[in-house]
Amino acid sequence: MNAHEPNPTKPAPGPSAGALPPGRLSRFAVIAAVLVLAAFVIGMVPRWRQRAAVASETGELAVPTVTVVSPVPGKGAGALLLPSEVKPWIEASIYARASGYLQSWLVDMGARVEAGRLLAEIATPELDQELDRARHDLAQTEAALALSKTTADRYTELVKTASVSEQETAEKQADFTLKTAMVESARSNVRRLEQLQSFARVTAPFAGTITARKTDVGDLIAAGGAKELFRLAQTDKLRVSVRVPQTSALAIAPGQSAELLIPELPNRVFTAVVARTAGAISTDSRTLLVELEVDNARGEILAGSFAQVKLAENKGAAPLTLPGNAFLFRAEGPQVGVVQPDGKVELRSVKLGRDFGQTVEIVAGVAAADRVILNPSDSLVGGTLVRVALPAKPVDAK
Repeated sequence: MNAHEPNPTKPAPGPSAGALPPGRLSRFAVIAAVLVLAAFVIGMVPRWRQRAAVASETGELAVPTVTVVSPVPGKGAGALLLPSEVKPWIEASIYARASGYLQSWLVDMGARVEAGRLLAEIATPELDQELDRARHDLAQTEAALALSKTTADRYTELVKTASVSEQETAEKQADFTLKTAMVESARSNVRRLEQLQSFARVTAPFAGTITARKTDVGDLIAAGGAKELFRLAQTDKLRVSVRVPQTSALAIAPGQSAELLIPELPNRVFTAVVARTAGAISTDSRTLLVELEVDNARGEILAGSFAQVKLAENKGAAPLTLPGNAFLFRAEGPQVGVVQPDGKVELRSVKLGRDFGQTVEIVAGVAAADRVILNPSDSLVGGTLVRVALPAKPVDAK
């Protein structure tokens, strides 16, 4: 037998007692690889999360967060209570138009008179004499006119027979024309003096109440002088003058109702109606002069009294208001930052109205649906991307 040939009767050599089968070894390798991979994943996931959190936080910090508020209608200003002055419907100071001495007065202060009522009589001796002389002058010129007419008519007939010259006839006609003009002048002077003499009877120009008598019997009266004889006022209807501040002037219109309050009558409220306005703001006081009418048929209100007028609140749309910390004051004027739907900022110029302290009226520039940034940064520019925080509660106007 060949020594190199295996012995068929000798068993083949098997695996050693401590060695693992190949299949089990491959399973252990896979398990080990899975464990290593799991450990790697478990170790890397927190780092990935941390990096993602850092990146997210960095992105959030790069986009500023802002608080926004929407404009809200301001509260109405309420009824205006303004001081006013009550005046008569018609008031006139009565002076003399004829010179002389006061002969008598027939009404005193507080008397109610009708239009045309005789108030006083003035003795006018000088005017009477002047009128008498004027009437004599008129009679003289009328006589001269009659003679001139007769002469002119005679010469007109004689010139037809050549008894007189045409020159003489023309002279007589011219003399007649001159005498006619002198008569008209004399008549005008008589009428003027008669009218002046009629002013010796001082009468009431309208119905009303005598509120002052400033003369007495025997006083020297000068025509057109500065001495007031009587003061007459019509008080069945009264005028009330009130000055409305510029901020409320546009709310006043003719026909608007108001209330008149008299301090001496605390339990009475009188109805007044706006009759007219000045139509322009006074440059001295920045107010609008308004005139109201009040019925005073019972005479309960004394003309010249101090009163207060309560004007009803304007029912128009109330202007929008924003908190005082929503504005940027720059060279372009007051501005606000409005957040657009895409998150970008738009800077808008606004026109301010009344300042209520915590809030300010906005006359123009924003709408009720706009989102306005509160406490905007001085460096805020248009187009900046921002993130809107929870909306703040609207602040009502005070």
